Amino acid sequence: MDTSTTPGIEFRNVTVAGNGGAVILDDFTLTAGRGEVVALLGPSGAGKTTALRAVAGFVAPTRGSIHLGGKDVTGLPPRRRGLGMVVQSYALFPHMSIADNVGYGLRAKGIPRRDVRPRVAEALEMVGMAAFADRLPRTLSGGQQQRVAIARALAPRPEVLLFDEPLSALDQQLRQGMMAELARLHRELPDVTMLYVTHGQNEALTLADRIAVMADSRLVEFGTAAELYRRPEAEFTARFLGASNVLPCTALRSGEAAMTAAPGQVLTVPAGAERGTAVSVSVRPHRVRVLTATEGATNVLPLEVDDIQWRGATHLISGTVHGEPFSVETLELRDLPTIGQTIGVGFEPIDVTILGGAAAGAPSIAGGSTARPALRVDVAAQPAGMIS
Repeated sequence: MDTSTTPGIEFRNVTVAGNGGAVILDDFTLTAGRGEVVALLGPSGAGKTTALRAVAGFVAPTRGSIHLGGKDVTGLPPRRRGLGMVVQSYALFPHMSIADNVGYGLRAKGIPRRDVRPRVAEALEMVGMAAFADRLPRTLSGGQQQRVAIARALAPRPEVLLFDEPLSALDQQLRQGMMAELARLHRELPDVTMLYVTHGQNEALTLADRIAVMADSRLVEFGTAAELYRRPEAEFTARFLGASNVLPCTALRSGEAAMTAAPGQVLTVPAGAERGTAVSVSVRPHRVRVLTATEGATNVLPLEVDDIQWRGATHLISGTVHGEPFSVETLELRDLPTIGQTIGVGFEPIDVTILGGAAAGAPSIAGGSTARPALRVDVAAQPAGMIS
């Protein structure tokens, strides 16, 4: 997607302080290109909803500015910002029909009645709810009510749509269906910029062009879903955006690192960290294999098994490696290890990420990234002690 034109949303060093002066959004700088979906992802208290409310005009920045379509809107009231907003509670008027709910914002703006009806019909058609125009909200399911709320936000034809955890009140099946609907809307509205607040990793990975990972009122990391998942720069990102094994290490020569808890355990990793630098090495559980006596890997670790969870198609095997928490998600095994057994697990350098420190190629705040250094793969001799 070309985001080189006038940005849809810009936060420029935005700080928001709450009652008593406590900072709830700290020096937040981020740009969402026109037509882009940006997810604000983080735990409760990360500042993501405050950022969205600042765009909507419901909270005023203590410092910094907010721009929509290149225009500074920091001092404008919400009604003059030309936004659509969808919240988790639907906020439909129970005594109004679906059509009247969708048309409420248009009527409040003084849109002539002759123009309201076709725009309501257009919005309901877009979300697949045209057949329900005369129904009352109480007759609809939660997923249907959320579609109506989205239609109401679309009816004024805004250039920016704000979503504040819109799927959190839905069950898993409805949530999956609504994610597909939102993805379709994104394709059908290529010029509408969407800011999507969520603490759900699947929603962010499925819907967002780029993800802003937030914690403690600050932006931690910003990049495409693939960049942040496959090559996170920050340890927080690695742990929060999908499960990850993080091992403290010390960089040796280029392409090698020794585990802090077991200096004799040397791993072949991506090149880039300076010798003697304290680094953390990250590898996703599904990229780790349980090894057999006849199977090897470049990096082999002893996993002392503490727990085994069957997940249908896979097993999640958890335990410790040299005292550090570690887990493996593997296709369903016929011969399971036992609790307390030490098994061999392995992974390849291409699946390793060096977090922080001198590792190169971190996504920038604008979302770009430089090329990462080439991997130097040193195939070590296969240690003994693998399970058969």
